[in-house]
Amino acid sequence: VQLQASGGGLVQTGDSLRLSCVASRRIFSNNGMGWFRQAPGMEREFVSAISWNGASTVYTDSVKGRFTISRDNAKNTVYLQMSSLKPEDSAIYYCAAARGSYGSRDAATYRYWGQGTQVTVSS
Repeated sequence: VQLQASGGGLVQTGDSLRLSCVASRRIFSNNGMGWFRQAPGMEREFVSAISWNGASTVYTDSVKGRFTISRDNAKNTVYLQMSSLKPEDSAIYYCAAARGSYGSRDAATYRYWGQGTQVTVSS
């Protein structure tokens, strides 16, 4: 297993969760990382991405100010801190390792994908 996501769960509106994704060093240390999500019946959508050194981050508009992406290169782990959760944030969240040093909004630029972790936000 090259990417292992965890941290999902069932929470209430307004709660917080932190997702983690541990990657093998080979695909993590020099690569951008991203988080995507997919709700039932919906297309997979971009959530956030971070560059190889953490200096550059990008978010989809719907999560700006609520979600924070970060990484710990010593632990080969990328995090997604989610706050002020809303029911529309409910989805399976996937982490992914980019082909290059920077993450992007385009899923095609990611080479490796984790198995996903379920986030459910009740109203």
